[in-house]
Parts: sequence; C-alpha cells; structure tokens
Amino acid sequence: MKLGEGVEAAIHCAATLASVEGNSTIPGAALAESFGLSPSYLLKHLNMLTSSGVLESVPGPTGGYRLARPAERITLLDIVLAVEGREPAFRCGEIRRNGPVKLDASAYVKPCGINAAMLKAERAYRAALAETKLSDIVANFAEEGDPRSIAASCAFVERHQRPQKSGSIKQI
Repeated sequence: MKLGEGVEAAIHCAATLASVEGNSTIPGAALAESFGLSPSYLLKHLNMLTSSGVLESVPGPTGGYRLARPAERITLLDIVLAVEGREPAFRCGEIRRNGPVKLDASAYVKPCGINAAMLKAERAYRAALAETKLSDIVANFAEEGDPRSIAASCAFVERHQRPQKSGSIKQI
C-alpha cells in the first residue's frame, strides 16, 4: 500500500500544531517552509484536515491553523482518512468475471477471496492507525528524538505561533 506524501505532511503539521500554546495558531506558509513544501500544496492538505475537523483555521493577517481538539483525541487514522478519503485502498473490480469465457453469475456466489483478504488487511491497518494517537507520536518524539531536532522544533513553534483572542475560531 502506498499513501500519498500529503499524509506525511499532514501528520507532521498536526504534530507541530500539538505544541502550540493555548488557542494560538501557526500560519500555513510557515508550516510549508518548515517542511520544504509548496505553500499551495500544503494548503490543500491543511484544508482537508480543517474540513474533517482535525484542524481549525483562523482567518486574517494574524490567523493560521491549530488543532480542533486535543492531540489525545486525534488518531493517525483521523489524519489519513482526512487526506486519503474513506474509500478502501483496494477496490475489487471483479475482474475474475472478465475473461473470454463468460460464466453465469451463479458461478460467483462466493465472495472473491482476494477481495476478502485485502479488506481484512485494510481493517488491520486502519485498526493500528486508530490505536495511535497524535499525542503518542509527540510524546515519543519528546522522549526519543535527537535533542537538536527537539530544540529546532520548539524554536520553530515559539517563533511562528500567533496568540489569538478568544472567539476568533472559524472552521472552513
């Protein structure tokens, strides 16, 4: 299974936003610069995260993004589904029925074993993502990350976070 690179960007941005104090925000352009991504490319993914309720978007010159709920209540599955959509990665096209010898539908009363196996794997994959909270990822980084990387991440958040007045939330 191959996920789009937008998933990686979305998870990194959400993890970064987990370190923002209070209801402060970080601008999307700063997040894009931090990860060496095109702002327009990242904005598309930030908007997906906002539409799905993972992030909140605060408009205006001092606006930006923040988590919509505590990191303990955001799973990696929430983020993956926001970016990749809810459809299973494998979609059976029933090609077993397409060969030159056309059999009656009664020959296919049992579900396709390949489809069943792939959907079983999808359920296991999604269950593992659903068990992993964003807060776990952030805590693991704080405990096991290279001190230079931790310091750089903390400095980035400190430099770019924008305090907000209460009541300035707007979900897009």
